Amino acid sequence: MSNDYRQTGTPQKMRNIFGIIMILVYIGVGVLFLTGFFESICGGFKWLRWVAGGILIAYGIWRGYRQFTGIDDMTR
Repeated sequence: MSNDYRQTGTPQKMRNIFGIIMILVYIGVGVLFLTGFFESICGGFKWLRWVAGGILIAYGIWRGYRQFTGIDDMTR
């Protein structure tokens, strides 16, 4: 069996594309929280908006770091 596949049979290229998309989603939603796009969801809790936005952006950056340094590469 080739090194491009895990036990699930998902090709490495598709996992990389999915990883990049998820990085963009986490950072994008975090920015939307910080800009007040979800004001109706957070209600009067401005602190919730800042905390959720900060956590999502931090996780997106952490996930990007792991993705691009190869820490998430399970085929090694």
